[in-house]
Amino acid sequence: MTTAVFDSPLGSVRISGDNKGVSVISCTDISVREIGSETGLAGSLDEPVREAVRQLQDYFAGTRQTFDFPLNPAGTAFQQTVWRALLDVPFGTTLSYLALSRRIGDEKAIRAVAAANGRNPLWIVVPCHRIIGSDGSLTGYAGGLWRKQWLLEHEGAFARSSQLSLF
Repeated sequence: MTTAVFDSPLGSVRISGDNKGVSVISCTDISVREIGSETGLAGSLDEPVREAVRQLQDYFAGTRQTFDFPLNPAGTAFQQTVWRALLDVPFGTTLSYLALSRRIGDEKAIRAVAAANGRNPLWIVVPCHRIIGSDGSLTGYAGGLWRKQWLLEHEGAFARSSQLSLF
């Protein structure tokens, strides 16, 4: 497994994975310098990690809306189902937790869906930030609500309120 770290508008982005795919993408307030020289963009990176770095840098530059490198997150079967459903929420749109529960076929699983959403190990790429409260509020984001708001503004989700899907 290899790890790359680079600076972004959200802080340092850490990407870990191997030749099977990227397993973790997260953001931290710790700068690349503070993390240390064992990570970064130099050195030997597995190809999916290298491609993830390139695509995420393009995303932050505003030139990419989708990702196509291999993913390999660890999770339960239910979590994997929720994460796959998140991949169907388009760039620049939002969806409520209730609507996401309906998409996976179990409206009553809303709390379990919210919990799986919160355990998503592939921030940004598996777009858990696009899931909001039924009232339109920015609820729950492991990286902090300021990051969720930044991502949604970056994607133009607030400017496209006609595409807001709550139910």
